[in-house]
Amino acid sequence: MSTFTAEAVAAARPQPVALPLRELAPYAVFAGVMLMVLLYFVGADQSMTIHEFVHDGRHLLGFPCH
Repeated sequence: MSTFTAEAVAAARPQPVALPLRELAPYAVFAGVMLMVLLYFVGADQSMTIHEFVHDGRHLLGFPCH
């Protein structure tokens, strides 16, 4: 039977990793641009191929298409 000390238990706990905003900024900008492109294709594009592919999504988001 092993006995755990408070120091051993404290050392075994995972520590959060600090992520600087400067490192996250490019990913956040890229994700924002991709979401804007997706919103364009769902809501504003009138191409029949894309329209049929995202038809239900347009109605779900409140975009008229008929």
